[in-house]
Amino acid sequence: MATTQTPAREIVEPTSEDTEFVFFSGKGGVGKSTVSCATATWLADNDYETLLVTTDPAPNLSDIFEQDIGHEVTEIEDIDNLSAIEIDPDVAAEQYRQETIEPMRALLDDEELETVEEQLNSPCVEEIAAFDNFVDFMDSPEYDVVVFDTAPTGHTIRLMELPSDWNAELEKGGSTCIGPAASMEDKKAQYERAIDTLQDDEQTAFAFVGKPEESSLEEIERSASDLGELGIESQLLVVNGYLPESVCEDPFFEGKRADEQAVIERARTEFDADATATYPLQPGEIAGLDLLSDVGGVIYDGEEATVEVGSATDVETDQSVDVDALANPDSVAEQLTPGEETRYLFFTGKGGVGKSTVAATSATKLAEAGYETLVVTTDPAAHLEDIFGEPVGHDPTSVSQANLDAARIDQEQALEEYREQVLSHVQEMYADKEDTEIDVEAAIANVEEELESPCAEEMAALEKFVSYFEKDGYDIVVFDTAPTGHTLRLLELPSDWKGFMDLGSLTKGAAPAKGDQYDEVIETMQDPERSSFAFVMYPEFTPMMEAYRAAEDLRDQVGIETAFVVANYLLPEAYGDNAFFANRRAQQEKYLGEIKDRFETPMMLAPLRRDEPVGLDELRAFGDEITGLSDLERKQGVALS
Repeated sequence: MATTQTPAREIVEPTSEDTEFVFFSGKGGVGKSTVSCATATWLADNDYETLLVTTDPAPNLSDIFEQDIGHEVTEIEDIDNLSAIEIDPDVAAEQYRQETIEPMRALLDDEELETVEEQLNSPCVEEIAAFDNFVDFMDSPEYDVVVFDTAPTGHTIRLMELPSDWNAELEKGGSTCIGPAASMEDKKAQYERAIDTLQDDEQTAFAFVGKPEESSLEEIERSASDLGELGIESQLLVVNGYLPESVCEDPFFEGKRADEQAVIERARTEFDADATATYPLQPGEIAGLDLLSDVGGVIYDGEEATVEVGSATDVETDQSVDVDALANPDSVAEQLTPGEETRYLFFTGKGGVGKSTVAATSATKLAEAGYETLVVTTDPAAHLEDIFGEPVGHDPTSVSQANLDAARIDQEQALEEYREQVLSHVQEMYADKEDTEIDVEAAIANVEEELESPCAEEMAALEKFVSYFEKDGYDIVVFDTAPTGHTLRLLELPSDWKGFMDLGSLTKGAAPAKGDQYDEVIETMQDPERSSFAFVMYPEFTPMMEAYRAAEDLRDQVGIETAFVVANYLLPEAYGDNAFFANRRAQQEKYLGEIKDRFETPMMLAPLRRDEPVGLDELRAFGDEITGLSDLERKQGVALS
């Protein structure tokens, strides 16, 4: 096979007899899974025994390869040397519990076993169990290469921190929230090897995937810096989905392409230009082996991309779909506005679908309509600051718009607040017990030690999230949540932690009792008169299916119904008059019809813009276009403030 030795090829191709590891990360929705699948396919086609692993809680490998994969290692059809697995966190957690408990059954009595089982009901076990699977695949000599399709960026950083965090936890000895430390010495050794491997750039390659957008590039820069602090160097950047020059025939798309090319040039300047690869937007979705081979050939063999512009008639669309008729502005506006009590709005979805922009736009219009509004981001890769063009801190601060405050949960600050809260409570608990047999100093030291556990970070994030249900003075609180899989995890936490705290674990027992408060939060989120959940997506198969699966999980696991959906980035009819965009419009119409049929909820339609709205003036104008709030206020005879 005649090939070109591109820098990207040199980065991912094995160079030794040891198994090599290639990690792909990036904001969700940027094509990270597509590039991961294309890389794994390319490696397998080049005779390397390859395993593809996704740690994303909302995986889509099955959709891309067009076959069922799931939690077991599965051979990919029609490709020699390639297998894949989608790690299921629930299955991984149960396997971890059983593997931890089984060796103890002959050593412990029933009461002691029950104590261990209670420990292993900690929500932390899901996190460490998924990582345990991850570590297992880092010790797989039967493969030449293991390709990891990781969770969206902010959570990838958390994943990479875990070996050090859990290793430190196990070194303390005694009982931990992931099981008795004494029984886990083999795990400790595994974690130490994982740390060494992740930091070895001869054995591990780390790649970011991003869209040709300023916000995507800025997030990658931040994440690359965070990884550098962990001793992990990023080596490859793939800018995915730029507009082909041949299809941009009018000022709208010529302008968008010029902006994209400027971002690509900036990427090549600020990253290693030789290790920056690009791949164009296709007229249809990338799925199936032919297109995956095309992606791999462009990135790793220096081939020209194949863009089949003339394939507009390939998309079968329901001609009865009237896009304009799908919008329900009045119904959406009613879901946005509060009744007599505070309303909580949750915007969630696959990362990169414009969730933060829609949340900020809705909050701005609600504030303009006279409602006291707070918008909060729980997304670890948030960019509300970029959208508002103003600083957004950990605590609610006024944005330069009447009635509008904004906040961004800072994980480190939330953890520090939680530590102070717990220790203050513990000191009060023991204040009148100095004359008893209790060793107060030892008890407090024990709590301080548990607060260094990674479990405390999750609990701290939950505490901060719950605190926004107690904020007085707001008519509406808008949550811009983390990408879909992690949103579900956050919403399950009140139930999980309430049960875990009832078990009396030291730190959880030492924390102020908040079981009733968590019950109230759960009930509020389940009440459609108080809370509205909206999934944001662009009308393509993968974002639609991920949102649909998440909505089903939200209903089945948490008892929450989806209030409305947002279909974003709809191609404007006035521009792009050629086969390429006709194909993409037909594809969008097809999926808009499927979204309507699957969700059976009101729909907000948001068009693709020449530029993303930045600043309050642009957000207000965009809000007039998509939210229906101005029309609703006029119909109700309420003057806008």
